[in-house]
Amino acid sequence: MSVVLAEKLEIILDGESLTFEQMVAVARYGAKARLNPEAKEKILKSREYVDHLIEGNKTVYGITTGFGMFSDVLISKEDAKKLQRNLIMSHATGVGEPLPNEVVRGILLLRANALAKGFSGIRLSTLETLLAVLNEGIVPVVPEKGSLGASGDLAPLSHMVLVLIGEGEAFYKGRRMSGREALAIAGIEPVVLEGKEGLALINGTQVMTAVAALAVWDAEILWESANITAALTLEALEGILDAFDPKIHATRPHSGQMEVAQQIRLLTAGSTFVAGKQRLRVQDAYALRCIAQVHGPSGDAITYVKKVVEIEMNSATDNPLIFPEEGEVLSGGNFHGQPVALAMDFLGIAVAELANISERRLERLVNPNLSGLPAFLTPDGGLNSGFMIVQYSAASLVSENKILAHPASVDSIPSSANQEDHVSMGTIAARKARSILENAVHVVAMELLAACQGVDLRKGTEHLQLGKGSEGVYQLVRSKVGMLKEDRVMYTDIQVAKELVSSGKLVATVQH
Repeated sequence: MSVVLAEKLEIILDGESLTFEQMVAVARYGAKARLNPEAKEKILKSREYVDHLIEGNKTVYGITTGFGMFSDVLISKEDAKKLQRNLIMSHATGVGEPLPNEVVRGILLLRANALAKGFSGIRLSTLETLLAVLNEGIVPVVPEKGSLGASGDLAPLSHMVLVLIGEGEAFYKGRRMSGREALAIAGIEPVVLEGKEGLALINGTQVMTAVAALAVWDAEILWESANITAALTLEALEGILDAFDPKIHATRPHSGQMEVAQQIRLLTAGSTFVAGKQRLRVQDAYALRCIAQVHGPSGDAITYVKKVVEIEMNSATDNPLIFPEEGEVLSGGNFHGQPVALAMDFLGIAVAELANISERRLERLVNPNLSGLPAFLTPDGGLNSGFMIVQYSAASLVSENKILAHPASVDSIPSSANQEDHVSMGTIAARKARSILENAVHVVAMELLAACQGVDLRKGTEHLQLGKGSEGVYQLVRSKVGMLKEDRVMYTDIQVAKELVSSGKLVATVQH
């Protein structure tokens, strides 16, 4: 999606139908968001019921009581505003580097969408201020660490809300400033929180879900790119296409496996690089022969995770929830991030496997004993090292991924005097998955460069033709990065290839 197109978009929030495309348009490309009129009605009704409870001095958790262990401490009507402000200030305890701007914009959007469902009891004016901050381009400084993933993302979301009340810090107009200054420059009045509003704003899973949604979007692009890159490597190594015969995959009909096999066949259609009558061979190593069986399950995993995250993007995850039609306020546990935690651990493992097998194909490309190509893909070895340390770097990244792929969701640590005695670690799982994804994109980019180099070296010995799909990929890479004839600075080549992978340009080349 182009930046220009996204900036012209306006996403309508109803709490029910937010898509990944819309999420990315707002978070990454600056599209704006506003509330659906029906959502406004739900918000007003919910707030009216909360005001009724406050006026009647009813004992309701988080509205007229303290929080967590202090849930049995009654708060007077006069102290309700101070309670909400104290909640935000005391809970803003995050540490570490600020989350990327696109993640924070995603958090603002997802929080607004959850509140738009009308179960949170927030005032319409408060939610519209949140959307004004988003649409104006103010990005609260939200430290990346400090969430247990239940009761939701309390600490990082509190940093987001600090800016709404004129506290904390924000990035705006190209610099870091106080939240109060950012609001003043933008002409936005700080919010004075009333009963239930602080809890409505910070009790939820929007930090882990924002990280997760962007990771899923990027993982889909990576998966397609990994399939394309694997096809090019298969040709550079004179792979055997029999392993991708549809009859094989029909006997084990996992959808991802069948899809990858079909993609490989389409990409390599018409190729004279692959093994055939001129180069008779019986069998390839697993890194080539089992591309469909390894990439396929990763694709299936991404599909599953996407469903989980899309549900979470359109869920009410704070507590308590307000049901004005039934005249009920129910305290539950929708803030618990377990669905996202498990899904993001799964995503991290699935993406790590794409990198693992990619690095093994890269090793086959640079190893003359396995490839039949010049050692380390350099025409003049000894004087030149070629792709020797490219594989070395890729090995480092996949090793790091193996450590990061350890699941966060199997851990828990009690908090709030054992009131919150089982937590999800969902935000840690999401952040880890994002790190794994970043490493994996670099590994696939390294394989892509090596595959193109292998093609060039193979072409040098005889007249050969790439497949109908892979030819366009090869030409795209070569329009940005030339063949390596003698050693040069490699990290810049890697960054160019990485951008082709992560941006989706590689995928677009094949789709067009």
